[in-house]
Amino acid sequence: MSPELSPDLAHNFRRLQAQLRDRWATIRDARYGNTDILVVPSFSLDQQELQKIEGFLHYEERMLFSLIRLRNPRARLIFVTSQPLPSIVIDYYLQLLPGIPFSHARDRLLLLPIYDLSLKPLSQKILERPRLIERIKTALRPDCAYMVCFNSTALEQELSVRLNIPLFAADPTLLQWGTKSGSRQVFRDCAIPHPDGSLLLANQEDLVLEAARLWHRNPDLKRLVVKLNEGFSGEGNAILSLLPLDQSRQWALDQRQGYIRDRLPHMAFESPTETWESFQAQIQELGVIVEAFIEGETKRSPSVQGQINPDGSVEILSTHDQILGGPSGQIYLGCHFPADVAYRLMLHDYGQRIGEYLGKLGVLERYGVDFVAVAHPLPSGEVHWTLDAIEINLRKGGTTHPFMTLKLLTNGDYIAESGLFLGKQGAAKYYLATDNLQRDSYRGLMPTDLMDIIAHHGLHFDTGSETGTVFHLMGCLSEFGKLGMTSIGNSPEEAQRVHQRVIQVLDAETTGPYSDGSFHTHPIAPIVWHHSGD
Repeated sequence: MSPELSPDLAHNFRRLQAQLRDRWATIRDARYGNTDILVVPSFSLDQQELQKIEGFLHYEERMLFSLIRLRNPRARLIFVTSQPLPSIVIDYYLQLLPGIPFSHARDRLLLLPIYDLSLKPLSQKILERPRLIERIKTALRPDCAYMVCFNSTALEQELSVRLNIPLFAADPTLLQWGTKSGSRQVFRDCAIPHPDGSLLLANQEDLVLEAARLWHRNPDLKRLVVKLNEGFSGEGNAILSLLPLDQSRQWALDQRQGYIRDRLPHMAFESPTETWESFQAQIQELGVIVEAFIEGETKRSPSVQGQINPDGSVEILSTHDQILGGPSGQIYLGCHFPADVAYRLMLHDYGQRIGEYLGKLGVLERYGVDFVAVAHPLPSGEVHWTLDAIEINLRKGGTTHPFMTLKLLTNGDYIAESGLFLGKQGAAKYYLATDNLQRDSYRGLMPTDLMDIIAHHGLHFDTGSETGTVFHLMGCLSEFGKLGMTSIGNSPEEAQRVHQRVIQVLDAETTGPYSDGSFHTHPIAPIVWHHSGD
């Protein structure tokens, strides 16, 4: 990672950020604003943590929803990637734009692959290429340009200054509020319910002591969760099981410490590649927290997403029920939109309070808050749901791209009073999205094959009815058999049916009688040869 900026560069960054307030009216006008958008989908996170995610080098494709901003005929977009994106994938997104000729949108898009698959953040790769920086500066209109990214660090901050354009993201000096320990402090200050636990711990002995104190305060606990302070997508979490009540309730603090010290190497890690040795090393590097694991016979993992605007206003964008997996259900797999009506507006309220708090600290742009919801049956037969906040993300997350895909495709509106999203035709929209549709049988499918299947079976998004499926992470398909998609319907049931139909078709195409490629249910597209001079 790059070092902190010098005082002069930091001053210039703040000067550039101040320009966002003046440009905000243009930026938020997704239909007619005159703007240049630089998209740098850099995962500037701990690279060791990211390697736990299969195919993470392709996750830059998550931000391809940004291409839908080209539905604004006055917008131009530069998209930088580590490796070239297949032209058929780019064509797929541009064909989704309602009312915009394909050629018109393509002329306003500049793709800049840098041909570097090394395990470094994309922003760092760009900073190492001064000629590329000059090319980007030349292509941008500085009076109406801004930069967006997956998450902001000193790397993106420096890149913003080098390009002399504002970065629409949180100042990296404020990123502590998006860590596990910073999140807990915000929840406490905002009086948001959250599990009992610790703030930041710097070493193993502190972890042992605080875990023992937590257990001592809550002798009925069955499990503790230990989280790396900057873990991603649940991959940095581990579960520590405790003794049954009758054996542990009367234990003294030092006895609890001894038990926990002995059990730490045997924790259950969410990542299948994690070991105690590697986790222990990251404790020293990143720090950890420990908190009570929330039990419950019926549990869900809802979240709320908001945006802190340059003018200081806070708007709630969406709520979701997340789909989680992994050994103890902490790995993000996908989401339903919107969250259940039973707690949807409670999420909205908590999200607004947290956003206003973060805004006063100077945080900008996207934030998300994850919760655990537990159902408590009442004697009347009704169910009471409780929410506990788990973490804040000051970055684009797994729920960002499906919602922005819906919003930009339909140009609809999120209705705060109901928590619903209405398309321009007035119908409420629902979706089921995933980053993790994965089958061994899908390996070897190339984006071209996927397009053949989509076209033959009518799986594409229909701009007329505003229903259907939008695909992403297509670059993961051939090597990893992994695909992302957002299935949109006019009811939760329709979204589920659309989603299931895609899976049924893909499974039939890859495991059925035609999966060897000899006899397909659809014609194979012929290869078209182009002369190099064309």
